[in-house]
Amino acid sequence: MQDATAGDPICGTKWTRKSLRRLVKELRRRKFKVSHETVRRLVQAQDYSLQRNRKERSKRQNVQRDRQMRYVARQRRKFLKAKKPVISVDTKKKELVGNFKNAGRTWRREARSVLATDFPSDADGKAIPYGVYDLARNRAFIGVGVSHETAEFAVNVIRRWWRIEGQSAYAGQTELLIQAHGGGANAYRSWLWKWELQRLADETGLTITVSHYPTSASKWNWIEHRVFCHITANWAGEPLVSYETVLKFIRTTTTETGLRCRAYLDRKVYATEITITPEQQDSIRLQRLRVLPKWNYIIRPHDNAV
Repeated sequence: MQDATAGDPICGTKWTRKSLRRLVKELRRRKFKVSHETVRRLVQAQDYSLQRNRKERSKRQNVQRDRQMRYVARQRRKFLKAKKPVISVDTKKKELVGNFKNAGRTWRREARSVLATDFPSDADGKAIPYGVYDLARNRAFIGVGVSHETAEFAVNVIRRWWRIEGQSAYAGQTELLIQAHGGGANAYRSWLWKWELQRLADETGLTITVSHYPTSASKWNWIEHRVFCHITANWAGEPLVSYETVLKFIRTTTTETGLRCRAYLDRKVYATEITITPEQQDSIRLQRLRVLPKWNYIIRPHDNAV
């Protein structure tokens, strides 16, 4: 064990590349009579356990990362304390719809037979789950798109969440905080994202504050570790053979802390490569905040809106 041991000298974390059966083989070579179950008990008594890699490090790290992460947390606490709606949004990994292998295992008498390859041409379509996580209420609202991940699609999911759940849950509130990562449909550089938020603000009368997570920090977005990981665990080992199957697994995702999920299928075909004109950009009531303005801004409704 010692030759293959490594770890942190501060906390004493240890691990080894040797399997139990290799350890047994090595011990028997040294004339010890022992089983792999006995070795398991012995190594556990020495504080060894099976460990996975943790995705925590990034080669690209913005110098303002820590400052922005602290600001995101302050904004979240401020809105929650005032009982104003705070939502975390993001797109989950796209999934091929069809009889494809899905990572994970399930209890069955026999292994389920699936396609040997994962060619997109064999799929019945693709599922693009875009989620809204309501932090205060521990509720998720997922729109499953079928065409493209665009800003229009993303804001349509937020719009539908507000009409179905948010408007009644936060009656009388006129402000909304959106926390999102910096790329994809809700990219901080995207004028189409800001244009669609302006339309939403005009329709609802909401003043929308947006805070983006810095580069390579999307894993800290609340929807990632409060919603998406549980959806993945819920459908682990189950082929997503249809859109209804995708919706079923999302809707039945729950946690012991009370998470509940709502989902719907959005069959609209969203156009790509839409360009926002300079005139449209100028019409957006955009106020960039003093702290890291590229990541933090407010979009206000027009005076004649609603």
